[in-house]
Amino acid sequence: MAKLESNIELEAAAFRRLLAHLDERKDVQNIELMNLADFCRNCLSKWYKAAGEERGIEIEYEDARELVYGMPYSEWKEKYQQKATPEQLARFNEIEAAKNKAD
Repeated sequence: MAKLESNIELEAAAFRRLLAHLDERKDVQNIELMNLADFCRNCLSKWYKAAGEERGIEIEYEDARELVYGMPYSEWKEKYQQKATPEQLARFNEIEAAKNKAD
């Protein structure tokens, strides 16, 4: 049992470090994360919300976003989100089309 508790503590610490790292790299845009890794800050928010719901804990999506972004999403978006370039959007659409074709 102690090993499981240690794993949970380590996973939680790693998640907090990931959030801190993303907070330190506000210059990295969500579309870049999506294009490179197929996940972004919004995905983390959705996964957090889903994890809560799997455990019977109701979490509002905007509350999960605030946890991940470190501030209300609207504030983060206003301060840090840049408009996606045509190249970024084209790559995103290309990746999504390939995923849809594979399904």
